[in-house]
Formats: sequence, C-alpha cells, structure tokens
Amino acid sequence: MVRTSTPVKWLLRVIAVGYVFFLIAWPVAMLARRTFEDGFTTLRDALSDDQVVGALELTGRVALVAVVINLVFGVTISLLLVRYEFPGKRVLSALIDLPLSVSPVVVGLALLLVYNGRDGWFGPSLESSGFTVMFATPALVMATCFVALPLVIREVVPVLHEVGDDQEQAARSLGASGPQTFWRITLPSIKWAVVYGVVLSLARSVGEFGAVKVVSGNLTGKTQTATLAVEAKYQGFDQPSAYAISFLLVLVSIACLIVVAFLRPSTRK
Repeated sequence: MVRTSTPVKWLLRVIAVGYVFFLIAWPVAMLARRTFEDGFTTLRDALSDDQVVGALELTGRVALVAVVINLVFGVTISLLLVRYEFPGKRVLSALIDLPLSVSPVVVGLALLLVYNGRDGWFGPSLESSGFTVMFATPALVMATCFVALPLVIREVVPVLHEVGDDQEQAARSLGASGPQTFWRITLPSIKWAVVYGVVLSLARSVGEFGAVKVVSGNLTGKTQTATLAVEAKYQGFDQPSAYAISFLLVLVSIACLIVVAFLRPSTRK
C-alpha cells in the first residue's frame, strides 16, 4: 500500500473536487439558476407548451420501450456470454462494447443506410409492407436501444461470474427445468445488477441526442424528443424553455443516480 503525505492528499482532493466542480457542478447549478430565476414561471410556461409536452411524452415512451428491450436481450446475452461456450464468443463480447466507443451520430447514420425507405437495404421492403422505420418512432427506439444496450450487460456479466453456476447445476440435478432454474435461482442472484443496469440504461436513453437526431427527422410533434426540443428551443431564441427542458432531463438523471446510490449498499450486503 502506497503511503502519501498529508499535503499531497489535500492537493489531490482539491484537484479532484475542483475538476468535478468546474466540469459538472457549476454548469448544472447555472442551468438550475437560469430555470428558476423567475421562480416557477419558466418551468410552468414550458410545461404549458404542447411542443414541449409532446417531446417529453415521446422521450418517455421511447426510453421505456428501449429499456424493456435492453432488459430482455441484455440478460439473455449476459447468460449466453457467461454460461455457454460457442464460436465467436469474443467477437460478440467486443461488439457489445461498440456503442461505448462509436459516436452516436455514426450509429444513426448506419441505421439510416440500412433502413432508409428510399435506398436502404431493408427500408424499401419494409415500407412496401406498410411499416415505416426511419423518421418514425421505431427508428428512435432502435437508436436508443443501440446506445444503451451495454449498460445492462456490463452490470450483469460480472455478477454472473461471481455467483457461479453451482446452484443452477444443483437445481437441474434435482429436476428443475430451465425456466424454473432461471426464475428461482439465477434471477434472484442477479436482481440488483439487473436493476442497476436498467436504471443506468434509463438515464442514458432519456438523454440520447446524436443517434436520435440523425434517424428522427426532428419533426415537431411527431419525432422530436426532449433533447431535440432543447436544441430547437435554444436555436429558436427561446432559451427559457430550453433551460426548463434541460433541467427536467437533469432531474431524471439525478433521480436515477439516487436510486443507484440506494441500491449499491444492498448489492454489497
């Protein structure tokens, strides 16, 4: 264990606190100040705007659907990576981390090339069947799922490694079926990791901007999410509404962090 002198400890603390303060705390505090400098008037006016309300509702729907999809596939992929051996396992594990290393704008462009209704690979076939993907809600859900998928998997996989499969093998040897083993043995042992991943996935989904901007078309009242509404309001010289929407998004993220903070002690215990 490396021992450091007291002055060095205080210097490191000052640097760390100063870094977090100037990068995160101060900008967020300024956002809150601008939102409430006229009391609740700015927030009330923003929530009385149909465009803002529609954007918030769309964001909530898209985030909810994306979180549910990522929950199902995230747990499934986690079990596949930990409990089974198959060709291409390392490639799959590397691909899961791709959304964390690739710009969301690139993700949106890739989806556009595949599902665009005019010249995409699958877009014309889907649109001829009456199913529109691009510049509609399905595209928003797909883009959000892509950027948030690793958050569930990377929380569940380490826990599955830690708990092992001894109890699962014992349950199967006693005649338990696959679904029974999952619901009674596997899921209870990873439930806090799943909840933790879901909370992080929700926070990430609510705040997605780059990929959604490319695939949505930013149609007011149809495909304009809350983050896109912030850009539209700010560029339209309606800064108070932009501040109010941003503050609401920050509030959701803070709520997610509070949930995570309460879950962490439970996980350790």
